[in-house]
Amino acid sequence: MKDLLAAGGLAWAGLFIGIAFGAIVYRTNFCTMGSISDFMNFGDWNRFRAWILAAVTALVGAQVLHAYGVVDLRQSMYLGTTFNWFGHVVGGLMFGFGMVLAGGCASKNLARAGGGDLRALMTLLVIGIAAYMAIGGIIGPVRAMAEQATALDLKRFGLAHQGLGEITRKGFGLSAGRDLILASTIAALALLYCFKDAAFRTSPVHMISGLGVGLCVVAGWAVTGLAFDDMATKPTPPISLTYVRPTGDALEWLQRYTAGPVPGFGVASFFGALIGACGAALAMGRFRLTTFSNAADTRRTLGGAVLMGVGGVMALGCTIGQAVTGISTLALGSFVTFAAIVAGGMLGMKHLERVMMAEA
Repeated sequence: MKDLLAAGGLAWAGLFIGIAFGAIVYRTNFCTMGSISDFMNFGDWNRFRAWILAAVTALVGAQVLHAYGVVDLRQSMYLGTTFNWFGHVVGGLMFGFGMVLAGGCASKNLARAGGGDLRALMTLLVIGIAAYMAIGGIIGPVRAMAEQATALDLKRFGLAHQGLGEITRKGFGLSAGRDLILASTIAALALLYCFKDAAFRTSPVHMISGLGVGLCVVAGWAVTGLAFDDMATKPTPPISLTYVRPTGDALEWLQRYTAGPVPGFGVASFFGALIGACGAALAMGRFRLTTFSNAADTRRTLGGAVLMGVGGVMALGCTIGQAVTGISTLALGSFVTFAAIVAGGMLGMKHLERVMMAEA
């Protein structure tokens, strides 16, 4: 009964945090793929800085929660003792490339689907199916073999986990308080990068966008950290917002509701984001049913969705799950994935530009 009550509380928390996240993304047009398009095509870095601000906000908040014992980030999936560099690099590149073809990452497609975009809804369905194919389906064995062949066991190097604080401890002999010191240093440099730009400083919507998304991630860490019980029958590791595997989990929950009527935090946040975006779209008078423009658009979008589903599983997350939530744990793999997603997005933009010119 205690486990069921805890699960119910997590589900409600995930729903409300997801609603806030979906509304923020829709109302502020927070878009990681769009941020890459902006700086490549127009030299506009505002949305990219909003993305950085979201990651910094999550980083500071999560590290403070960790320091005060609200959440033990070492229990999260990000700070494992295995560093899967192949998955982070190749999976990140695949995800970044795929999100360009699909017109947005998983979280952006959630916001668009909430606004009535049937193209985005189909994209989410394919992301979920592809993710499950990569986890334990037909692609799973190949993915697992690649991981086993390339993963590094960090225990062999005397590391307890892949956190940057732990790495600096081993490399430079730093001791207590290193995580907060390191997080503060990274945060200070990132904030300087964001706010030294006059265009960003004078754009409230982008500042609200970054802060809002980051605070949603902090809230996720807080509730799942407080709910974590290592003595429970089935302990649920603390987690925050991420939208690749939860998309597949949401599809499975819809099909197997009677086997587990209480959804997990990730599934609840998935539906919450849809509800929040839908509410924002209705409030702004922008809810419209739209769909694919032509067959070429359909092929590109669904192909991109497959790349995001498989790549997101390989990289253990997406533009939110790794590049904001993962970054907040100071996990090395999250920083590598962030860079790979941006690189993949830039390659995708160049490819899409060539395709569009050929079709014209």
